[in-house]
Amino acid sequence: MRPILKSASQLLRRRNYSSAANPERKVAILGAAGGIGQPLALLMKLNPLVSSLSLYDIAGTPGVAADCSHINSPALAKGFMGDDQLGEALEGSDVVIIPAGVPRKPGMTRDDLFNINAGIVKALCTAIAKHCPNALVNMISNPVNSTVPIAAEVFKKAGTYDEKKLFGVTTLDVVRARTFYAGKAGVPVNEVNVPVVGGHAGITILPLFSQATPASNSLSDEDIKALTKRTQDGGTEVVEAKAGKGSATLSMAYAGAVFADACLKGLNGAPDIVECSYVQSTVTELPFFASKVRIGKNGVEEVLGLGELSAFEKEGLEKLKGELKSSIEKGIKFAQSN
Repeated sequence: MRPILKSASQLLRRRNYSSAANPERKVAILGAAGGIGQPLALLMKLNPLVSSLSLYDIAGTPGVAADCSHINSPALAKGFMGDDQLGEALEGSDVVIIPAGVPRKPGMTRDDLFNINAGIVKALCTAIAKHCPNALVNMISNPVNSTVPIAAEVFKKAGTYDEKKLFGVTTLDVVRARTFYAGKAGVPVNEVNVPVVGGHAGITILPLFSQATPASNSLSDEDIKALTKRTQDGGTEVVEAKAGKGSATLSMAYAGAVFADACLKGLNGAPDIVECSYVQSTVTELPFFASKVRIGKNGVEEVLGLGELSAFEKEGLEKLKGELKSSIEKGIKFAQSN
């Protein structure tokens, strides 16, 4: 049996780099004691690009930090708890990951989470603007379609907004699309890539299976429709499977760690770091949109276009715009009126 640490570290080392040549990087996780935050803390502790790991929550983080600190990997983990320690937790951070907030429960949509999580995100982003305004911000807190616009408005008000440094983490949609496609097409999952565009809720999630690699001729139009629906409903699938006792925490933590790893590699100058993310965009008429993004030393280097779409995908793109526009406007209105 291979050592767990070795194999987990290799998981986050898919692209080659020399850790000895990399600068020290501080990563802060806001909401580190929660269902996503704890496994995310573990995965970031294992990432050799992280030298300092700051774990913040309203309660429970001293224990999470103590637990993580016993793992024999280089990152130094430290816990911070409560409003009075938030500034210290953020100070000097290169990447801030935000999984804070309440999780989905059976019957809840991402919009049902809005009233609670919107306020949490606004408060945390206000602190980010003050204590680490140059950090890359990875937004996981749902509804991402609204919380990213909220963050943008908070940063604008503080005079610190840089659209290149704010990311909505949609990686879980990509992870699901890859997994479901590989299973149906009968191809090795580690070799699969599927771009996912749009947003991060329901029909706003648009996997582009026509651009999937390796290509498969064995999938019918009905197969593609079913794969699209399953990708869009992936969160609900997990919520229902957990029978009211949780949401997608482990897979979301994995996806969050993959995206944060990409941000760290980009900051360190690794070439050709491309991930899908929900960012300020001119790809469509909507001000925020998820598509492929090239990540570099300053965050977003380039927002890539959608490429050629199938007729089914073109239809899905038009269908999602109304809901996504409404979610964006809801976030902006909340930020401006509170």
